[in-house]
Amino acid sequence: MGNKNKTISFRVNEDSFETLREIAEERDLSLSAVFRDYVDTLVAHDGRVKVVPESEVGEATDGEEFPPTVEVPKSFVREHERLELEAEHLREQLQEHKQYVTHLQKRVESDESVEEVVQLEELDEELDTEETYRLG
Repeated sequence: MGNKNKTISFRVNEDSFETLREIAEERDLSLSAVFRDYVDTLVAHDGRVKVVPESEVGEATDGEEFPPTVEVPKSFVREHERLELEAEHLREQLQEHKQYVTHLQKRVESDESVEEVVQLEELDEELDTEETYRLG
């Protein structure tokens, strides 16, 4: 199964909405992007996210810096990007394979000259001997 996006909706009062819209405009983002970033951060930190004024960002709160920062080696980032590209390529190949299988199934179903399709597995089940046969 693929990773499908879901929609989240909720209500905020008009003042909060205007404040959020101003924040989005300041950062040259859409309001949706602001919420997506918040949800991504919430998920990434297992629900432990605090909303703090911008002036307090980076200050120690309860002995910890917020938001938490982690340094990631460039090799890790490159490997992650390589794997993402490979995964996308595999998804494209899978989609092409599915289309080809569907095409073949339609051809078999619509071909009137084929009287009967015999499955090799069914032939194996019918044999009572240990003899094997080779084609070609």
